[in-house]
Amino acid sequence: MAIFLSSYLNKVDKKGRVSVPASFRGVLAKDSPEGVATSVIVFRSLQFSALEACSPEHMDRLAETLDQMDITPEERDLYQVAIFADSVQLQIDGEGRVLLPQDLMDFTGITEQASFVANNKTFQIWEPSAHAARLEEARRLSRSAGLSLSTINLSGRRPAAAPAKE
Repeated sequence: MAIFLSSYLNKVDKKGRVSVPASFRGVLAKDSPEGVATSVIVFRSLQFSALEACSPEHMDRLAETLDQMDITPEERDLYQVAIFADSVQLQIDGEGRVLLPQDLMDFTGITEQASFVANNKTFQIWEPSAHAARLEEARRLSRSAGLSLSTINLSGRRPAAAPAKE
């Protein structure tokens, strides 16, 4: 499975249609059994005033993972209501566009433009000024935590904390 990379700012037309970036459609196509990006699953972020988006196949894997998780029935129900019950499958038209439902545009504050933001195996859709604020906050938090690409341990383990300075 390929990953989504980069961020794009695209215009939203008066009907609420917006072009999914070509590179994102390429990732969606690689995750599709048909090898063509025909749709994308979108739902409200649980953390931000943004939309989360992924391929239908990724959503299937998420459902399988949820079924295997050692969680209470109440927790499972919360995930299912917050994600699956709130998800919509948007068709990608021949020009690479999706029609954003008005309720999702209202949730995010998207009007004339939308920021498409890579998030590894998923992507997000933001109102541009909200994304800019989130990006600045993420950079500030990363700096204060001393995070950098050079500190990422490819073994998947979190790097040990640096010893305290005396």
